[in-house]
Amino acid sequence: MAENVNDIEALRQRKKSVGVVELQGPNGQARILNLEELTDADADLAAKFGYKPVFKREFGYLSTFSFAVSISGLFSTVATTFSYPLYAGGASSAVWCWFISGAGCMCLACSVAELVSAYPTCGGLYYTVSRLTPKNWVPSISWITGWLNILGQVAGVASSEYGAASLLLAAVSMGSDFTYAPTIGTTIGVMAALTVLTGFVNSLSTYWMEKMTKTYVIFHIAILVTCSIALLAKCENRHNAKYVFTDVDAISGWTPVGFSWLFGFLSVSWTMTDYDATAHIAEEIAEPELKAPWAISLAMLFTYLGGFLFNIVLCFVMGDMASILESPVAQPVAQIFYNVLGKSGGIFYTICAFFIIKFVTFTAMQALARTVFAFSRDRLIPLSSVWVRINPVTQTPIYAVWICVFWAIAINLIGLGSYAAIAGVFATTAIALDWSYCIPIVCKMVFGQFEPGPWHMGKLSWWVNAYAVLWTLFASIIFILPTVRPVSGETMNYAIAFLGAILIFSAFFWYIGGRRYYTGPVVEAEINENAFRERGNGSGSSGEISRTPEEKQRQGIAS
Repeated sequence: MAENVNDIEALRQRKKSVGVVELQGPNGQARILNLEELTDADADLAAKFGYKPVFKREFGYLSTFSFAVSISGLFSTVATTFSYPLYAGGASSAVWCWFISGAGCMCLACSVAELVSAYPTCGGLYYTVSRLTPKNWVPSISWITGWLNILGQVAGVASSEYGAASLLLAAVSMGSDFTYAPTIGTTIGVMAALTVLTGFVNSLSTYWMEKMTKTYVIFHIAILVTCSIALLAKCENRHNAKYVFTDVDAISGWTPVGFSWLFGFLSVSWTMTDYDATAHIAEEIAEPELKAPWAISLAMLFTYLGGFLFNIVLCFVMGDMASILESPVAQPVAQIFYNVLGKSGGIFYTICAFFIIKFVTFTAMQALARTVFAFSRDRLIPLSSVWVRINPVTQTPIYAVWICVFWAIAINLIGLGSYAAIAGVFATTAIALDWSYCIPIVCKMVFGQFEPGPWHMGKLSWWVNAYAVLWTLFASIIFILPTVRPVSGETMNYAIAFLGAILIFSAFFWYIGGRRYYTGPVVEAEINENAFRERGNGSGSSGEISRTPEEKQRQGIAS
């Protein structure tokens, strides 16, 4: 993952002095932007990508890295998904499935980072389709990519909010010495209140979001390290290394045991995903072509290595596997905290896990709202003119935030009827997101139109991309299968049904209207430098924009 110094320097030499860029809105209105008055990143956004800068670039290296780390929520996500590898194959599945699957996830993360460096807009990988695909294919491919991405993000926020409610109620149950047992209805009610809180936080300006995000990574690492040390120091009956690294104890009902063992991949795939969330705040990052891919790659590396070590610690101290899986709070890791650290320690670290997953929802909602804004800017989703509006006080897309809050709560309401159904929605998160990344990666490999940014993998790029796609294909098969047998209405995995439903809806929406007005993400407004004249010739600093009729049609963005 070498950073090409010459490319970096070239990016710093923006030709802002050449004049202006004209941007047209969906109703034909025009905005003229003087490139001399913009920052390097904003000038590039306007001149190269054809978008009007609307966000303040408050995020630096630390806050961008912290944002990328917060998306995975390592400590809390492992806490809420640790049961899957235990059911699948015991301690060895928790340890080695993380190691194996994490390598595939790292390849996908680096492939995403490479594309984000080349095309740093808040549309994320959806936008890259316009640069990687022949023009005739751009509308249909970007349409599918966009809908998969937004499905994955909405499901991701919904699942994280549900996990936050479950952890908070687990701490309450611990405080009552497990005499209080939360119901599904209570969990969903708490989830709704927490989601509304997330909406209020995301209604703040970028300035305050950056300040909150910056401190997160320090808190997260401190909790992860101190919890691991406390567990190892306080546990009196630790398992031996042979048990941790070799024990296979599958209770999922799947045969052969080796196949069951593979379901351990689910935990890491749920944790190491949403790689392009950082790309969705690219228009709020100074020098996003450098800082965004740097943050994505390092944050995922931290999650990969930190998660591997944390899983090893949990396997050493978990005690009897069957007893923690039968925990009255249905949270095996919270039960481990309680068993090893006592009531006070268990409550403390469970509450810490709750705070960490709430940070996940704050940043995930920020990325989702920016995605809705970007897709509305390109008229991908219904009522685009509403979701693209920027609040004049906070300079953020408030309406986009609250429609995301609505859908996150609405999805979780499915759980009132069936937990299996809501679990199926959660399972679509990684499938939908990862394939929304793989489609542009495949386009990059097949069509050969990719122009690398300053962060790229050089000769390794093709091989890393290929492994990322193949790994995602393999992992997707695991994600659509039920995790336990025999299969019943309560154990069925409905992920494939929800995924099929959203694809059918997007196809229907495409054929009844989308194909008539949607032309894909906005493409570059080409600046004809030869048309610019010096002030002395009486033309001021204005210039001309050279566009083909097709390019003018694609400039359907909101001013």
